Amino acid sequence: MPLKENHWLAYFEGHLVCQSEPGPDLKPKPLAEEDDVMNRLLQVCLLMLSMLFSSLFAQSKTRPIAFEDMFAMGRVADPHISPDGRWVAFVVTTYDIEKNRGNSDIHLVSVDGKEHRQLTYAPGGDFHPRWAPEGNRLAFISTRNGSPQIYLLDLEHGGEARQLTHLPTGVNSFAWSPDGKFVAVETEMYPDAATPEETARRDKEREKSKVKARLIDHLLYRHWNRWREGKYNHVLVVPVDGGTAVDVTPGAYDTPPISLGSAHDYVWSPDGQEICFVRNADPIVAVSTNNDLWVTSPGGGEIKQITTNPANDNGPRYSPDGRYIAFMAMKRAGFESDQQDLMLYDRKTGQFKNLTETLDRYVSEFVWAPDGRSLYFVVPHHGRYRLYRVRLGKNRLELLLEGHYLTALDVAPSGKFLILARQAVNQPTELYRFDLRSRKLRQITHINSKRLAELAMNPLEDYWFIGANNDSVHLLMVRPPHFDPNKKYPLLCLIHGGPQGAWGDDFHYRWNAEMFASPGYVVIMINFHGSRGYGQAFCDAVSHNWGGWPYEDIMKGTRWAIDHFDFIDPQRVGAAGASYGGFMINWIEGHNDEGLFKVLVCHDGVFEQVSMFGSTEELWFPIWEFNGRPWDKGSLYQKWNPVNYVKHFKTPMLIVHGENDFRVPYTQGLQVFTALQLMGVDSKLLYFPDEDHFVTRPQNARLWWATVHKWLARYLNP
Repeated sequence: MPLKENHWLAYFEGHLVCQSEPGPDLKPKPLAEEDDVMNRLLQVCLLMLSMLFSSLFAQSKTRPIAFEDMFAMGRVADPHISPDGRWVAFVVTTYDIEKNRGNSDIHLVSVDGKEHRQLTYAPGGDFHPRWAPEGNRLAFISTRNGSPQIYLLDLEHGGEARQLTHLPTGVNSFAWSPDGKFVAVETEMYPDAATPEETARRDKEREKSKVKARLIDHLLYRHWNRWREGKYNHVLVVPVDGGTAVDVTPGAYDTPPISLGSAHDYVWSPDGQEICFVRNADPIVAVSTNNDLWVTSPGGGEIKQITTNPANDNGPRYSPDGRYIAFMAMKRAGFESDQQDLMLYDRKTGQFKNLTETLDRYVSEFVWAPDGRSLYFVVPHHGRYRLYRVRLGKNRLELLLEGHYLTALDVAPSGKFLILARQAVNQPTELYRFDLRSRKLRQITHINSKRLAELAMNPLEDYWFIGANNDSVHLLMVRPPHFDPNKKYPLLCLIHGGPQGAWGDDFHYRWNAEMFASPGYVVIMINFHGSRGYGQAFCDAVSHNWGGWPYEDIMKGTRWAIDHFDFIDPQRVGAAGASYGGFMINWIEGHNDEGLFKVLVCHDGVFEQVSMFGSTEELWFPIWEFNGRPWDKGSLYQKWNPVNYVKHFKTPMLIVHGENDFRVPYTQGLQVFTALQLMGVDSKLLYFPDEDHFVTRPQNARLWWATVHKWLARYLNP
């Protein structure tokens, strides 16, 4: 069993899990013969213990997870600690399958987890809760009256929420000014419209017109799942007590940017005299990742550029004393998945400093400590996240927490603890308190505990094998509910998108590993070359190499699992993937010569690279990944083009695509289905006219899961 050094026994979520951790490099190191024997014996013992605990765990549960269970889970998000440090406001989204829609509400939980109450009950969506600076009021966005607007709750005196804004263009997000007298609001406007009212008037004229044609003269004219109609994101400053809104980011620019931004791309300075925002000012943003930091006055006027880095800068946050602006930045222009570092801009000296230059990981989010002397941040690491602290002036990174899938970071005003959102493959997101002195993590919300108590779901298991380039590659496994090691199970290999994404220990609501395992499948997820969380060199390895090392990793990893686990049936093996994972399914379809996979599922996958380039929207992506444009000398569109291997198509395939998918346009799905049909390959096309790159409507999602499970069962459970 070719494992790396540093084997250990991890007690995770109450279950013993056998893990093996790679060394700092990616090359495997041989074990001494006696060490190898001892480690093999240890692996056997740990596996037996793992199965024992899994069996006992399964017996206490009643049934596998079903679609209705997954959609009954409350989806916890966006926690924010009150200024007095006593409460956390957060959002819980629930779905009604029969009504075919979701509803979000604002909740409060005390920071010790002892008190919990729901604040809003209105139909529609209540989301984006933000505390007023004095702490007695909580503002949020609501669609209760149709248009998304800001509402305000007085938590000291009670009463109904009152509507704060009446912008005819609606509110996408907002941020309080430090004195609580203003809110900076994100909305969409025509660049030549002086007011939101003028934008709304022109929209109504467009709706009334019997001519629906569009006259387009620039890129990007549509994005993700909607046509842009010539409008741009702008930031307006709105007085809380009434008055005229001021557009502080006018022009034909998106503020905040529509691509490659963060959760905080416009922020107030602590003294309220400045707003820092993110904007891409390049002439063709469809081929540019050049987001930069800019500043302006809350009253409008001069706009000053701070960063001139040609790559992506985003996520500014002022230090509590206003001396610094911390932000995240990449180095290579045109590459959306470059290393993202935590940067510090000194407003007094104009100097920049890279705080994470020595850390070979991607900074995903951060917060300032209340005293302004340090910052906390998280990075992906081996399918989970690590939490770090960096102290200003010391240039030393301190690892505080690891081994958990963490997001949504916030710090208490006292600086004594953090609030984190944590999830696992067998547990939806809940909120946790992490005490900085004791380093203890404690759950404070239990939104889904009752539902989880009814379900049999196994924890994630971690393994490593030797993949392409002789590198160690991470394989994650979920065993089926009520697992019996004496039985033979079908194997399903899930392939992630990105391609610079990664599988992790998370409760995914679209590609849920427990849902795939529930019919009785062993599920593996391979973080192949290109996956994030294993160093930038490993992440870079997929670019210009789409069907190379990642394909080799998937094939080797699947065979490794079959060879090393007696409970896997080698004659019943399937694969499923979406986006880049869908491309890989199409690539496997033309390269499944040995018949390893008996059935395939392709969701929104790339099939013909040249037509894909001409119809997608964020063009910097294929230009980087395929070394230029299709007509450029040395480009790689034909090298990694699944259409060139149609003559080898023979594996049954289900194709799924949404008409509103502008990232991978639906014609890609039509093309691969046509090719399969003409080659006489058993195939089906599930087409959604009202979905985009994802399937999110409850009844559509129910059909998706039913169709996918039925298709897989046809070949994996004959």
